[in-house]
Amino acid sequence: MSSFEKIALFIDGSNLYATSKALGFDIDYRRLLSEFRGRGVLLRAFYYTTLIDDQEYSSIRPLIDWLDYNGYTVVTKLTKEFVDATTGRRKVKGSMDVDLAVTAMELAGHVDQIVLFSGDGDFRSLVEAVQRRGVRVTVISTLASQPPMIADELRRQADIFVDLAELKPRVGRDPAERPGSREMRQQPPQFIARGTVNRSDQLE
Repeated sequence: MSSFEKIALFIDGSNLYATSKALGFDIDYRRLLSEFRGRGVLLRAFYYTTLIDDQEYSSIRPLIDWLDYNGYTVVTKLTKEFVDATTGRRKVKGSMDVDLAVTAMELAGHVDQIVLFSGDGDFRSLVEAVQRRGVRVTVISTLASQPPMIADELRRQADIFVDLAELKPRVGRDPAERPGSREMRQQPPQFIARGTVNRSDQLE
């Protein structure tokens, strides 16, 4: 991989969280960013997640705030609660799939590679679409869990599939290693401002 290759990360937050938990470790988001900055010119690192509308405090909020100040572009959406007409049960609806797909398509003309952290088979058509624009797609999920977290159709469509278990030594942290329950408990002394793309498409 060329050190000048332009890369964008697209992280399906809830999917990556479930995948890392299935493998028994936590993601160290500072190390994850460093890992991919070392692989090329990292233009953007997007993190997508939903928030529950009526909660005064969300347990994910500290992580979102930490990511927002430390090099990630965080995209959130409030979930919506509704009553299922068939069952009468209250359900929560919220998905970031369309938001992620739209941004990926917009950015496809500016990058050489997209790295998708998700095993959701719904992204197969997105992967195929950006590939038609000449962009290589790496999908990161896992086959090591039972059942596997990666949909077979997504794995087959990707140019490269990387098992998250293989990345654990470089981007992971065992839950027992940290004193608190949230990523932001181990904040670095200085925050890194979110990057902007300049005319040379480099992260400032």
